[in-house]
Amino acid sequence: MTTTPGALPEPAGPTLMTICPDGPLLVRGPVQIVDAAGEVVPRTRQTLALCRCGKSRLAPFCDGTHKLGTTRDRLGTPTESDAPNPGRT
Repeated sequence: MTTTPGALPEPAGPTLMTICPDGPLLVRGPVQIVDAAGEVVPRTRQTLALCRCGKSRLAPFCDGTHKLGTTRDRLGTPTESDAPNPGRT
């Protein structure tokens, strides 16, 4: 088994996921993220922040880009201010 420099060992204990309003999904505890090629993405932080806006340059991880975009309500649906405005050009 090879290790990646800077990779942390898998944490012990239960896995806890926290949805941050207008932000990422925080994951604490043991979990592996696998990319499209089936390779395990090395873990470099104890708490993982997974992107929910789809605009991160560090996907699947959050880079804070969501702070520049639209807001969403608690259920993840666009707010009224995000709705398309046909009168706007």
